[in-house]
Amino acid sequence: MITVSKLSLGKEELSAISKVIKSGQMTQGKKVAEFEQAFSKYIGTKYAVAVSSGTAALHLSLLALGIKEGDEVITTPFSFIASANAILYTGAKPVFVDIDEQTFNINPRLIEQAITKKTKAIIPVHLYGLPCEMDSIQKIARKHKLFIVEDACQAHGARFKNKKVGAIGDLGCFSFYATKNMTTVEGGMVTTNSKKLYEKLQLLRNHGSKIRYHHKILGFNLRMTDINAAIGLVQLKKLPEFNKIRMNNASYLTKALSGIREIKVPFIPSRTTHVFHQYTIRLDKKINRRRIIEALDKKEIKTEVYYPIPIHKQKLYHSLGYSDKLPVTEEAAKSVLSLPVHPYLKNKELKQIVSALSSTL
Repeated sequence: MITVSKLSLGKEELSAISKVIKSGQMTQGKKVAEFEQAFSKYIGTKYAVAVSSGTAALHLSLLALGIKEGDEVITTPFSFIASANAILYTGAKPVFVDIDEQTFNINPRLIEQAITKKTKAIIPVHLYGLPCEMDSIQKIARKHKLFIVEDACQAHGARFKNKKVGAIGDLGCFSFYATKNMTTVEGGMVTTNSKKLYEKLQLLRNHGSKIRYHHKILGFNLRMTDINAAIGLVQLKKLPEFNKIRMNNASYLTKALSGIREIKVPFIPSRTTHVFHQYTIRLDKKINRRRIIEALDKKEIKTEVYYPIPIHKQKLYHSLGYSDKLPVTEEAAKSVLSLPVHPYLKNKELKQIVSALSSTL
């Protein structure tokens, strides 16, 4: 079976875990600090704060910025639900802006009309590993004095112009879930150039405490363990090669599939580096996506739909009174399909994917 993702843990990670266990220091300690330093250097920021998940990274970032009940935060409806739920956690209101038809990312041309006196921040999501149009978003944020929290949970190493995502906004948020371009199995990271935000995040992840048993603010237990950090240090060294292979696999698929009329291959704007957390095609409206998925499954090729139900259409958000009509998002949700692109695919498997999909359409 050719899977959409494959866990990339090997002997180096096992060795790193073993050393941590033997040391007796398995909770947040020296390895977490080492991982934070290495990751901030890789992204190009002064600071990084390791946390328990990408969701925690988003949640604590908003709290560090002072986002609270009565505030509004603009984001995309086409993402994993954590992108919006993190806003709800603070008591603030997510405001959804429709996506660009080609990139699937938030459409900067629609952001300004969604801004009100209550708007405090924008969360652009670098979906599938493709950076958002950050020049436009930064210009809007500066004009209206808004914070930018980059959701880079799917975009480790992706670049917009000469900067890696996570180093462009006020804060950058990453996930190290098992299927991501690099993993700690579970875990997350916040990157920033602000010392003030860095110190606030450190308190928020650890019950508001910097010195043991001294609690300055209301915080949480959202720390990363040294075991996770040890895995992350190994994975970070492998990330450039992982991304290179993903990009090569994506290039092969695009070249092979671009001539098929019923398919739109991923669009990569100039000035961006797409790291292909997912290789997501768009099927023609006339194509029955379920039929394609089932046909490929019978040929032992797994596919996935990210995301079949937009956030604003979820039952949770319906119960909160959301009734937005976001046509580009809603159409994308009906037509996108993600194909395997992970670093462990062999050439014969790539050919198999192309052949199976071509013969199925």
